Amino acid sequence: MRDNVKGGALTEVTFYILLSLFTPKHGYAIMQFIEEKTGGRLSLGAGTLYGALNTLEDKGWIARYGKSEGRKKEYIITALGKEIAEIELARLQELTQTAAKIIGGVL
Repeated sequence: MRDNVKGGALTEVTFYILLSLFTPKHGYAIMQFIEEKTGGRLSLGAGTLYGALNTLEDKGWIARYGKSEGRKKEYIITALGKEIAEIELARLQELTQTAAKIIGGVL
């Protein structure tokens, strides 16, 4: 996972995973959330998703939710994960405001 919090940039997939977990979800529900919110532009395979979930859990950005036994493990964003998501949102807002000023768009 190429997320660079120190530099302030998350991958788009990581940001969407964090957003999806503001309410508890299992893996398939996360994949559906991302596909729905991006209009099908992003579609994750199970291997990609579960590798990302393991990494995010190791970083302390998400945690298992409830009993999470068996195959259907549910996850939820942690306080640290919410902080990371808020930092990324601010970075993206700054980016779009700067671009709008240069390109001439209106925000």
